[in-house]
Amino acid sequence: MHKDTPSFDKQIIRSNLQNHVTMLTRTIGERSVRVPGNIEKSAGYIQAQFEEYGLEVRRQTYAYAGNSYSNILAKMRLSENPTVHYVLGAHYDSVAGTVGADDNASAVAVLLETARALKQDTASGQSALEITYVAFALEEPPAYGTDYMGSRVFAASAEQARETIDGMICLEMVGYTCHEPGCQRYPFPLQFFGYPKTGNFIGIVGNVDSLPFSRGLRKSFLRNPNLPVVSLTVPFNGWVLPAVRLSDHASFWDKGYRAVMVTDSAFFRNPHYHLPSDTMETLDFDFMAELVISLTTYYASVTN
Repeated sequence: MHKDTPSFDKQIIRSNLQNHVTMLTRTIGERSVRVPGNIEKSAGYIQAQFEEYGLEVRRQTYAYAGNSYSNILAKMRLSENPTVHYVLGAHYDSVAGTVGADDNASAVAVLLETARALKQDTASGQSALEITYVAFALEEPPAYGTDYMGSRVFAASAEQARETIDGMICLEMVGYTCHEPGCQRYPFPLQFFGYPKTGNFIGIVGNVDSLPFSRGLRKSFLRNPNLPVVSLTVPFNGWVLPAVRLSDHASFWDKGYRAVMVTDSAFFRNPHYHLPSDTMETLDFDFMAELVISLTTYYASVTN
């Protein structure tokens, strides 16, 4: 699946991912509502990157707690007359008191680098796809679970406009791996289902309505031998297993859109979850680079 194009140069991808995470976590730092200026700096950086890639960018701005926050939207058409519309999204805020390297700078970096790699992929013109890349504001508390989550604002607007979304991928914590047996945990009762005990895989979590979409994504990901994949389908939009709803994909499930979460499994693997120790030194950039390669290859292959 590794095509001989510059966009699949893993060292370039890895370097770009590191640069994005460095900007978000070290140069900017904490991106919580208690530092709204840093959220705006992050939004500006993300917007500038999309514009540098030559994408059509706009802001979806709304008010919360006396400040303005923006989802950053970027459109990419892989053919002149696309017939399929997908959304790839990740939240760019962090929980208070952290720089949020895995949660969620890792995902924003993968979002940006996937856009760059796909834009440069010479095979992408064969795809029938239009992609909306979205960097969501305010996924973390205190906005979490309210109508002020960036993904809820986006999904509600899409529903009101009767916008067709054929599939949404939510990137949520995609940069941490662990390799000691037993380091990977699961919500009850999944620990009894034979899932891997080590955390070197990427997870795909979908609801029943998204099953055809998640199966296609998993099938494509399995073509990359350097990125193990584990998938899970949950009934009732995940309400029977609340831990699988804890990100932006649930905003789309609740509006009837097909969506999956792509994740390293968050606090079921990463001991630094929502702690000041969630820094870029803990991330596995080779793992993240393989995810960019898998995502880019998947999108470039969409034909109808």
